Amino acid sequence: MYYVKVSSLSLIASSIYFIMPRILVIDDDPAISELVAVNLEMAGYDVSQAEDGIKGQALALQLQPDLIILDLMLPRVDGFTICQRLRRDERTVEMPVLMLTALSQTQDKVEGFNAGADDYLTKPFEVEELLARVRALLRRTDRIPQAAKHSEILNYGPLTLVPERFEAIWFNKTVKLTHLEFELLHCLLQRHGQTVSPSEILREVWGYDPDDDIETIRVHIRHLRTKLEPDPRHPCYIKTIYGAGYCLELPSTSATSQNASQTMFN
Repeated sequence: MYYVKVSSLSLIASSIYFIMPRILVIDDDPAISELVAVNLEMAGYDVSQAEDGIKGQALALQLQPDLIILDLMLPRVDGFTICQRLRRDERTVEMPVLMLTALSQTQDKVEGFNAGADDYLTKPFEVEELLARVRALLRRTDRIPQAAKHSEILNYGPLTLVPERFEAIWFNKTVKLTHLEFELLHCLLQRHGQTVSPSEILREVWGYDPDDDIETIRVHIRHLRTKLEPDPRHPCYIKTIYGAGYCLELPSTSATSQNASQTMFN
């Protein structure tokens, strides 16, 4: 069962004076689509809707929304395929996608993240949680990462983060990261050598604190390992501390320089 929390008129009025973020809702259920659209509009967003995958993809290219809320079980083209297409197109590759679906199994969530989703919320849902996730995703849209706004650690040993380009210099090689991968790696780097709990990661990277969303982190950790680890199946840098969280362990600057020198003369 869903509920609607009406925002204050002052909030709605004040949004007129700002450029409202545009959100595209792709869902074939008219009741759900309208519920989501109405609440987003009351929260100050400009909302467009599509009832099938083909129309949704066309509107994504035409409107260039700031965020897409995407159902998976769509007519004509399913949500997984739409998300994969968006990620392959340079015009939409960085567009945040929140999957909103009745598919609640862990494997469904893994497939969603592997298809390119930034977040995944299952039906039935609370409107306030949906709005919180929308706000968290929009905070990362078209902005310099949090790392660039503060005097924080941006390099240690073989790793240097480049916030302006969402890149990592890893053992003198440039590695392109997604926004989420960058924020996740930055979160771990700030606590280098320490175990970071899943709840702490979710609060800092995703901007919310759900009770049970470990799979969200696990999928993106796996993506990071694929890009950074010599053998992702046996990680030596991004380690899982079972029952506690994750730990980034890197060699020191001096050790890295020594290894690089040995490599040059071998």
